[in-house]
Amino acid sequence: MSARDLLNPADPPQAQVDKLLSIAEALMYRVEQVNAPSGTAFAQFQRAALLEQEVRARTAELERALDLLNQSNARLAAASHEADQARTNLTNAIETVQEGFALFSPDEALVLFNSRFALSMPDVQVRLAPGLSFADYVAMVSDSRHLMLPSGETREGWRAARMARHGDRHGMFNVRLRGNRWLQVSEHRTPEGGIVILQTDVTDIMRVERRERARMLDDQARLIRATLDHLDQGVCIFNREARLVGWNARLADLLSYPMRNFHIGIDAEALISWISGQFRFLGNTQAGRLRAWTAQGHGRPPLSFEIAQGDSRTLSVSAQEMPDRGFVISVTDVTAERAASRALSAVNEMLEARVAERTEELEAALAEAERANASKTRFVAAASHDLLQPLSAAKLFLAAAADNGASTESAPVLGKAQRALESVEHMLGALLDISRLESGRAEVHVGSVAVDRLMRQLADEMLPQAQAKGLELTLCPSCAVVASDATYLRRILQNLLSNAIRYTPRGRVLLGARRRGRFLRIEVHDTGPGIPENRRKDIFREFERLEAPVSPTDGMGLGLAIVERACTLLGHALTLHSRPGEGTCFAVSVPVIRYARRG
Repeated sequence: MSARDLLNPADPPQAQVDKLLSIAEALMYRVEQVNAPSGTAFAQFQRAALLEQEVRARTAELERALDLLNQSNARLAAASHEADQARTNLTNAIETVQEGFALFSPDEALVLFNSRFALSMPDVQVRLAPGLSFADYVAMVSDSRHLMLPSGETREGWRAARMARHGDRHGMFNVRLRGNRWLQVSEHRTPEGGIVILQTDVTDIMRVERRERARMLDDQARLIRATLDHLDQGVCIFNREARLVGWNARLADLLSYPMRNFHIGIDAEALISWISGQFRFLGNTQAGRLRAWTAQGHGRPPLSFEIAQGDSRTLSVSAQEMPDRGFVISVTDVTAERAASRALSAVNEMLEARVAERTEELEAALAEAERANASKTRFVAAASHDLLQPLSAAKLFLAAAADNGASTESAPVLGKAQRALESVEHMLGALLDISRLESGRAEVHVGSVAVDRLMRQLADEMLPQAQAKGLELTLCPSCAVVASDATYLRRILQNLLSNAIRYTPRGRVLLGARRRGRFLRIEVHDTGPGIPENRRKDIFREFERLEAPVSPTDGMGLGLAIVERACTLLGHALTLHSRPGEGTCFAVSVPVIRYARRG
């Protein structure tokens, strides 16, 4: 048996040292007890001494090993404490993040996550645990009852699309949840290949965005509908596939087309077939030509023709292509104009026959009748829709010429021509407004009108005209919402502003509003020459203009006549205050619905 066999390596180092010392003492005692100093005893003594040296060396080595072990244990404990502290700090940090947070390892196993991760999907959140694979996480989300899929998409399709998006290094998308809630998911790759997922609740943002988008679409739709409904013409709009996308009630009235048959998406052929069955085409145009025109696809030239329903109604039809290859068909009732033309023709024939029979004294009466006939004919032609067609075409040609880079010499001429056409169009519009208001055919649609928005739009439109005359245009808006017809109220204020700028040689024009109980007084002030008291009734007459340095192209004196008739139609009180040499103030009183909050 050797000394190593006497020691148990599993004993503590101190116990092993004590055992070696006991062995050494036993050997020393044995050596001392031997009486005969033989060579054997001395040899045993030497072995005992060597054994003691070896024991001491081993003891020193054990003590050094023990010190190293204690140091390693201390460092290991410190490192373990630091790791635990770092993990705790990381957990606390991600827990303070307002968004849901999750970290997947490079092998796509879930490492850690905070309490907000998958909070909107309780059936997914309860199953989250470290080690969960990313594919299993996506499968759990796709099968969640809280996930709302887009129309026509299956859960398998959503899962496949989600995994395909997972291949991107950075990605962001929105997920719709039950209860009309939205979650924005951001996925990013870490430098080591891990995956960080952030989930942000964007429900409020999406709701505000959708509400704002819906409001803008509703405003645009109402504006378009109001525009179409105020036209005296029947209008229908088709897209590039010749499918109906818009119309007004006047069209159904003129064509006697049942309103229940009008709906989005009907083919133009349905309308053409109705016209062919109810009306006869006049002139060289037939239904086949109209069908060929609608089927042409693009590059359609403008098309105009007339149709008649017995002897009671004659309609003028115009078709025009739009830039997006759709087209617009407008219908105008020209029954009165054609009846007047026929009546005039009959009068002419009768007068010619009477001229042949009567004596020279009737020639003067015949000449007067011809002059009256010519005047009526010019009036009918000027008031008809056909006058507006070449006028619009001329404006388009001038605009196209300017866009194609007109020369320095021709640019002023084109500008003057454009302004002249705009002046003519303004005059025709004023005449039609007066005619409509006088005839009692004007329709009003009273609703809520935001005064602030209306006044700012008018100020922006009138500012270039004021600046061109060196005038200061001041706006004092109001947050009131009033009850009025938006189109006619805009026309009233536009005419008052235009009139003030036109007759004010210098100084400024102010558009503002004052509260007066249940009414809002919208006022237009100017620093012009003022209006004498004896002329204040005259200015509201048609074609009446005070002596002022204005150009004939600035109008025919119909603006204030339109203002007075429109205010009467709407029931808005119109007042005038003026001091000669100091300026004029026109005010329109409109009932207030409420006052909106600013900002």
